[in-house]
Amino acid sequence: MAANKNRGNGSLLPELDTSTSIIIGVDEAGRGPLAGPVTASAVILDVSRPIVGLNDSKQLTEKQRDILAPQIRECALAWAVVHVDVAEIDRINILQATLLAMRSALLALKLPQALINGPFHIQVDGNKLPNMIGLPFTCSAEAIVDGDALIPAISAASILAKTARDVLMLEMDEQYAGYGFASHKGYGTPAHLQALQRLGPSPIHRRSFAPVRACLGDDLDIYSIDYFDDCPDIA
Repeated sequence: MAANKNRGNGSLLPELDTSTSIIIGVDEAGRGPLAGPVTASAVILDVSRPIVGLNDSKQLTEKQRDILAPQIRECALAWAVVHVDVAEIDRINILQATLLAMRSALLALKLPQALINGPFHIQVDGNKLPNMIGLPFTCSAEAIVDGDALIPAISAASILAKTARDVLMLEMDEQYAGYGFASHKGYGTPAHLQALQRLGPSPIHRRSFAPVRACLGDDLDIYSIDYFDDCPDIA
């Protein structure tokens, strides 16, 4: 388990003993697609109400995710889901938009009064942490590679982010017919790339992504990324 540790709220307090901390799991969905938002979730699970079947959302079927998501929302002590839209992705790049979504999900958590004083330990899937300065609670934090398959709270966040984004992409499929968003959720499948060539980019396509910009005939600029190298995972 690879971890990158940091402190929250900008304080210089001694390192927290995380064994007594309340765990907040954070994960994202939709970093890799050519269209649609990037979505992040933050979850605090209730250890007295365990949820069977939590795992990395990518390892679960759609049916399993749809069963687990309402259980998580019902049983969790707190949860939040945040979308960062295409305009922001194109403005600041997908990595920064992902980290912004994670930070925004943490800020959106509605903590029960009993938990308000923490302390909290934030566990984020991946190898980078969002900006923790200014969070309204005392915390430590670590980034954990493959954390969505290892840490139940991150698994729960992964599932909530994925299912919430999928619902949004089903709505986008109705609004922007012909691209197949309902099936591929914006990822760069052959069918999606063919539709992109045929129809051109929709308003929810990420123009900072190379395959989309190629359809516009624009030269790639500093905001462009190598899509397949930078975003290899479907989440």
